[in-house]
Amino acid sequence: MLFVIPAALYVVIFQLGPVVYGLVLSFSAYSPLDRSGPQFIGWDNYASIFTDPTFARAMAITGRYVLQVLPFTVVIALGLALLSNRVFRGVGLFRTGLYVPHVVSLTAVSMVWLWIYSDTGLVNQVLDLVGLPGQRWLTTQDAALNAVSAMRIWKALGSNMVLLLAGLQTVPKVLYEAAKVDGANAWQQFRAVTLPGLRPMLTYVVAMDIIFLAQGFPEIFVLTQGGPYGSTTTVNYLIYTEAFQYNEMGSASAMAFVLFAFIAALTIVALRVGQGRKS
Repeated sequence: MLFVIPAALYVVIFQLGPVVYGLVLSFSAYSPLDRSGPQFIGWDNYASIFTDPTFARAMAITGRYVLQVLPFTVVIALGLALLSNRVFRGVGLFRTGLYVPHVVSLTAVSMVWLWIYSDTGLVNQVLDLVGLPGQRWLTTQDAALNAVSAMRIWKALGSNMVLLLAGLQTVPKVLYEAAKVDGANAWQQFRAVTLPGLRPMLTYVVAMDIIFLAQGFPEIFVLTQGGPYGSTTTVNYLIYTEAFQYNEMGSASAMAFVLFAFIAALTIVALRVGQGRKS
């Protein structure tokens, strides 16, 4: 117990404590500029945000962001994992190159992609080489969220690939040998052996991606700052503006707990789907 106490104190003071305080603030009206401190107002913050069209739009954008990034990060990463699981010259370098983007901070990656998407950036230069007109990727409502999503897909591939590769290497080779004896082709082996063996890791990858994507903030802050015209304002970015631009800590805390409930619901669905297929 003596060895556990320091770690337990850290968790209570720096992790559990702020969560509990945030929950208290979500039922209060509080601005850091107000010296009177938080004022208890009950469920008013929650009632207000549930009738706020700006919050509803941010929730919809967050859901769209998760749903349009998640399938690509999982499917492409699975393909890369299958390729990396083969033995060929330079496979170690190949795996390392794919994983490097995960090591770099999301803020730094976003700064690089800010240039890539600029009017004179790499994407428009490539389009110019093939005779196509350049686009304003981050300043048009139709393209901005898709551009951010493309960057986020690229960023997530490395970690997902490594996790799925680890899952592939735990599938017993004897199962593939038995499938070959039964006359199964490559697709049948993938469907009957690989996917069932990968199910626990796939479920984990999907759940973790949902958690990280729904909390998307650095890429939004660096690339678009929620624009243009709020088309990339996710809930986490809205929480930031509510708390640190408008000093509405109570309302921002309520938004944070609604976002928590949203993430928890999506994660539970992902886990139930994985368990359901297993049964």
